[in-house]
Amino acid sequence: MLTQKQRELLVFINDRIKETGVSPSFDEMKEALDLRSKSGIHRLITALEERGFIRRLPHRARALEVLRLPESATSSPADRKFSPSVVEGRFGKGRRAARSDASVEDAGSIEVPVLGRIAAGTPIEAIQNEVDRFAVPKSMLRSGEHYILEVQGESMIEAGIFDGDMAVIQRSDDAQSGDIVVALVDGEEATLKRLRRKGGSIALEAANPAFETRIYGPDRVSVQGKLVGLMRRY
Repeated sequence: MLTQKQRELLVFINDRIKETGVSPSFDEMKEALDLRSKSGIHRLITALEERGFIRRLPHRARALEVLRLPESATSSPADRKFSPSVVEGRFGKGRRAARSDASVEDAGSIEVPVLGRIAAGTPIEAIQNEVDRFAVPKSMLRSGEHYILEVQGESMIEAGIFDGDMAVIQRSDDAQSGDIVVALVDGEEATLKRLRRKGGSIALEAANPAFETRIYGPDRVSVQGKLVGLMRRY
């Protein structure tokens, strides 16, 4: 039988591998379980390994394999993170959608404005005015307004978000800790990151170990929207 923390960690590791294809970092596991040190994570992983629930893959960093899950294992609310909904974008760079509004509606799509580029890396210039429009499947959209930003950079690749992707954003000025958001820093620089609330501070967290997490005071960061899907050129 697993302890509550062992079960939570196992489910978190399993969900993250399904979401991104790689196991989470020790820092991510520590934060997800609200532990103060990585030593607690080491003990939990060792216990799971000894009980035959996971195994460490040799000669690979951050490589864990989930062998089995306990019965009735389910994701906790904290573990329900964005899993990209990706569709093939039938568009050309810099060209407007060719179909009329009527044909877009008939195809089960809605034209959504493209507002420029967003950095998945070091923040770049703030969101621009409308530069194009693309047809987005209705099934990808949620309630309210949406817009599209072209992703630049590789800081979110472990969340399945790649350079050149078109990020579909639900316009919102609020988000829960763990959401991937468009964050405007100091009213000037926009970036696409996972938002974490840490006491009185806000952390903008990358999904690539090569990029650092940036911590800001709450008055320096404003949420401009939440990521709901991706369109990708092939």
